Amino acid sequence: MSSFLIPVILVVAIGFVAAAVLAFASKVFAIEVDQTQVDIRAVLPGANCGGCGFAGCDDYASALASDHTTPCTRCVVGGAAVAEQIANILGVSAGAEEKEVAVVMCNGTSAAAKKLADYEDFKTCKAAKSICGGNKICQYGCLGLGDCNAACQFDAIHVRDGVAWVDRSKCTSCGACVRACPNHLIRLAPEKNLVFVRCSNKDKARDAMQACKNACIGCKKCENTCKFDAVHVTDNLSFIDPAKCKNCGMCEKVCPTGNIINMRLVMKAAKDKKEGKVVPPAPKQEPAQQSAQA
Repeated sequence: MSSFLIPVILVVAIGFVAAAVLAFASKVFAIEVDQTQVDIRAVLPGANCGGCGFAGCDDYASALASDHTTPCTRCVVGGAAVAEQIANILGVSAGAEEKEVAVVMCNGTSAAAKKLADYEDFKTCKAAKSICGGNKICQYGCLGLGDCNAACQFDAIHVRDGVAWVDRSKCTSCGACVRACPNHLIRLAPEKNLVFVRCSNKDKARDAMQACKNACIGCKKCENTCKFDAVHVTDNLSFIDPAKCKNCGMCEKVCPTGNIINMRLVMKAAKDKKEGKVVPPAPKQEPAQQSAQA
């Protein structure tokens, strides 16, 4: 009988010793959990889109817990509701952050932008960009193969008529499309700004027009028309300063190539079409002036 009990006693004793060692080790090598970080992570949506400027929800939660000056409003997916919950956890004011949307700085539609070649095998903008700079003569414009669309988790950007367009009602300003575009022509801009230049071509007027009929020709009509010093032409390309723009739309009216877009008119036309209203045809654009910078 004793020969049977001895092994059992030894196993039990070893078990107790091992348990004691593990308990001691768990205390010594324990990783302290920040309950604030855990609580913040619980209210974040888990999209890991990167729109907050951090690697993902875990990284953003860690930053908020360690530095209470980090804005609570960075989660573009969760919006104001999540910002308020985070503020309550941290005991701070949520504040407010201006909403942004993605803007595509190109209007090189299929009819306007001249093709350099037809790509049958390359189904991404990145791949097409690696071959002669893309499938269009304009080296600055939208390649139209949808890398931005593939990157967007919110179905907010689509290629239409050869160029990307953003659905502002769906855009969360996560920046995925900005990072995906190999020509770097997508940027984030304040949602309140409705007038912007849809062109990135910095070539002189003659070369720009040979590549795309909708290109900016640097004529400075927009700059000379603006009463708020919001529009300036630099390196043959017009740019509208979001901080100064009043959305008056005067620059859009005088642009001879139609590369300045007034989203107020675009959204109104879309609403009228949805409601079945008759939408009058857009006035014919003036031809580019021969006196434009060559």
